[in-house]
Amino acid sequence: MTSATLRPPEVAGMGRGLSLALVAHGLLILALSYGLNWHSDSSPAFEAELWSSVPQVAAPREEAPPEPEPEAPKPDTRAQQRAAEEAAAEQQREAEIAIAKEKKRKQEKAREEAAQLEREKAAKEAKDKAAKDKAAKEEQERAKKDKAAKDAKEAKEAKDADAKREAQRQEFLRRIQGMAGGQPNSTGTAAQNAAPSAGWVGRVKGKIRPLIIYADDGAANPTAEIQVTLGPDGRILGSKVLKASGDAEWDRAVLRAIDKAEVLPRDDGRVPPVIILTFRPRE
Repeated sequence: MTSATLRPPEVAGMGRGLSLALVAHGLLILALSYGLNWHSDSSPAFEAELWSSVPQVAAPREEAPPEPEPEAPKPDTRAQQRAAEEAAAEQQREAEIAIAKEKKRKQEKAREEAAQLEREKAAKEAKDKAAKDKAAKEEQERAKKDKAAKDAKEAKEAKDADAKREAQRQEFLRRIQGMAGGQPNSTGTAAQNAAPSAGWVGRVKGKIRPLIIYADDGAANPTAEIQVTLGPDGRILGSKVLKASGDAEWDRAVLRAIDKAEVLPRDDGRVPPVIILTFRPRE
């Protein structure tokens, strides 16, 4: 079988019927329009109200059902979360800024306090140094005064000692002359001179001088006055410096030489108990 044999047969006069229906409807519309215009009247109209003898309650008006409220849009949770995160981040930044400012303020305060302490320490050290310098200066002045007083005292003592030694020397000379039977400054005519002879003094010094060990530099010629105590046999019992030469080394050298001599020669069989000798490096 072919496809043409399966197709249903076409309806006869379909187009003609549709055309007739359209014509009939058009005529009906024209008739209605003419009827409405023919009965129209432009005279004034009157209204009358009719009252019922028995009052009647009017039926309530039917109210239209309320329109449903629009459904609230669902919140965007993702946007809210993002806004919350941004707000939290902003708060975190503000907190960090506040913490940084507070930390900087504390650091500046600590630096200022450290600088103040350093200034106070420097001022205290300067004050202490000034006080120490003043005390040291006062101590130096006091030491100078003490040294000057000590030097003056020592000079006075040395002068007094020299005067005392000179008095002792003169006293010894008088005693020697007295023991020899003479008087000080006497011009008597005794058979024998009480003082040691000049030749004997030379022999005594001639025995002692070779024993003196002294490095003579030739710059000065100091004079040492030595008191020597002798026994009856001429033995040296002791010696001491009556008048220093100013050269302590020369004085010690003379005393050592006298000790080495041990015994001095007699003066015509006599030996004075005390004799005063003077020694110079160059005589």
